[in-house]
Amino acid sequence: MNTDQISLICKALGDPNRLKIVQMLSGCEKCACVILEEFNITQPTLSHHMKILCDCGLVNVRKDGKWNHYSLNCDTLREFQDFIGSLDCSIQTGCSSGKCDCR
Repeated sequence: MNTDQISLICKALGDPNRLKIVQMLSGCEKCACVILEEFNITQPTLSHHMKILCDCGLVNVRKDGKWNHYSLNCDTLREFQDFIGSLDCSIQTGCSSGKCDCR
């Protein structure tokens, strides 16, 4: 996963509604109508949110007649989790110049 893909996911998750949608999809597929019931937004607004989540690769859509069913893309989610897990918040010591030259 490259930094452009990671950036798109971070932007998508930066919206509280989209973050809640991702939480709702954790572990199960949901129809758009079920997702919409949880929000005080219009159907076009939900479609906009779902497009962003699908475009960044975090959510899959399955069409069944006139209904859209959404689920998390586990491959993308795992890659994003791996990236987050690779971040190191430990403090490096021993920088003599005052500028950290960590490698």
